[in-house]
Amino acid sequence: MQNFGKVAVLMGGFSSERNVSLDSGAAIVAALKGRGVDAHAFDPKETPLADLKTQGFQTAFNILHGTYGEDGAVQGTLELLGIPYTGSGVAASAIGMDKYRCKLIWQALGLPVPEFAVLREDTDFEAVEKRLGLPMFVKPANEGSSVGVVKVKEKGRLKDVYAELKHMKEIIAERFIGGGEYSCPVLGGCGLPSILIVPATEFYDYEAKYNRDDTVYRCPSDLNAADEELMRELAVRGAQAIGAEGCVRVDFLKDLDGKLYLLEINTLPGMTSHSLVPKSAAQIGMDFPDLCIEILKTAHVG
Repeated sequence: MQNFGKVAVLMGGFSSERNVSLDSGAAIVAALKGRGVDAHAFDPKETPLADLKTQGFQTAFNILHGTYGEDGAVQGTLELLGIPYTGSGVAASAIGMDKYRCKLIWQALGLPVPEFAVLREDTDFEAVEKRLGLPMFVKPANEGSSVGVVKVKEKGRLKDVYAELKHMKEIIAERFIGGGEYSCPVLGGCGLPSILIVPATEFYDYEAKYNRDDTVYRCPSDLNAADEELMRELAVRGAQAIGAEGCVRVDFLKDLDGKLYLLEINTLPGMTSHSLVPKSAAQIGMDFPDLCIEILKTAHVG
């Protein structure tokens, strides 16, 4: 096995997804240690990143979810320190974290995305409701793990929801697509088996993702062979469009006519017991420690 040297598993951090990151990081540290890797937990909230050099770390396995960890900030710092890290580079991380600008790129390249609108103080909210229809989803453009996502079902409610969320900066509204929710990981430029997500809650919210045991994940999913191939192809194209590297996960929606839509990309997908990438990797015979090793192999500087 490749010698990775002393490995820092970057976990925790400062975002609203801190607890999820800590769970992911703990699982990764245990898996890497089990395979003989000199892996250590490293929380930037507790220890400055500059200490990576003084403590002799040679590689960083980044699993910092959300702001600061996924948006290019940590990536830029690691590049300045000259420490190879897993995941996407500065630009791809920043774009992937920004749902609005990522959608613009996908749209420009002809990839199918649900119709959406950016909400601002001077938005004609009634016109947006008419154009996108009800129900619709409203969400912050720069949060992950469904933080701040609201399903708007009542006419005239959009303006109030925007007022509740606007402290999270840029807010977008999306047309409701009701034929099923899927996710498709990409590892090293190759699409992995898709996963059908069936939440017991009204939609796949934070609770369904991390705190409930009644969310159903079907992998292999219910897609026929042609749609499975298409989803993997779209996932790879979506990742390549923003320059994403390493292991990413592209989330999809399917409408009632069977058309697939790219919803968003996660450039640092979760690695907890509830997470989707390990479930998909298991379908091709890759257990959790093997998956962690394969991700670690993708570490790079810039």
